[in-house]
Amino acid sequence: MQTRMKNAKRALISGFIAYAMLAATTVQSEAESTRENIFSSGKITIGIHNQAPWGFRGPDGEATGFHPDLIRSAFKPLGVTEIEFIISDFGALIPGLLAQRIDVVASGLAVTPARCEQVAFSEPDLAIGDALIVKEGNPHNLHSYADISANPNVLIGGSRGSANMGNAIASGIPTPQIQQFQNTEASVSAIMAGRVQAVTFSTATVVSVLSDPKITGLERATPFQGFVKPNGLPAANYAAIAFRKNDLDLRDAYNERLAALKADGTLTAIMEKYGFTTEEEAPDFIVTAKLCSGEQ
Repeated sequence: MQTRMKNAKRALISGFIAYAMLAATTVQSEAESTRENIFSSGKITIGIHNQAPWGFRGPDGEATGFHPDLIRSAFKPLGVTEIEFIISDFGALIPGLLAQRIDVVASGLAVTPARCEQVAFSEPDLAIGDALIVKEGNPHNLHSYADISANPNVLIGGSRGSANMGNAIASGIPTPQIQQFQNTEASVSAIMAGRVQAVTFSTATVVSVLSDPKITGLERATPFQGFVKPNGLPAANYAAIAFRKNDLDLRDAYNERLAALKADGTLTAIMEKYGFTTEEEAPDFIVTAKLCSGEQ
């Protein structure tokens, strides 16, 4: 009887030891983090939403765009050479990240306090503010909302309810000079038909519209001064890469590479490739921590 009890006790202890070893192994594996797994395997999965100029499938089927190029430039020197881009609806990008279906979101996601509660953002890579499309040659010499206000013969169009249309209104453009349309396509049709002399969109939308070979006779007004908020900062969204909050080491490794790409001119070259100008450079004083807190 005592022998059986001793054997049972030994078996129970052995079971506990085996369980503890398995648990320790699991914890150790988890402690290695996404960064360690990515760097050891050389593989990473990136979520995009198939929207130019951010990230989209090119004619050859390969992912292209501003953020795919930036991600490749950031991670390949670190030995991460197998980069898989997974297309998702924009609204499903963060849920997919949190569910660990992807490792990173790199698709023009703006840093906002609400999103900061869910994910950890890198430092900003682009400032996406207001931009203006005008007829080729910019015949009315429009470089600010003030220029439009000063010329009663100029009508400005834009998408009803958009942030950019709201900024144009907030800047003080008289109501009779404002035409609001259902969407981007209707706004572009209006300027091509001469019903308005300018349309306001985000810089990313302007880049996308003007990259369409079917759109002719239009250009971006540069330079352009958009709406300036009461705190003196331009009204803009700041794009960045999103990581899970328990992947801060991966986020930090990316931030180091982003700083290097800014310093050596790679970021500027990628911006130019996809139609962005120096106006879209995120200023160094704009930082994610303050964007998340709502200070900037």
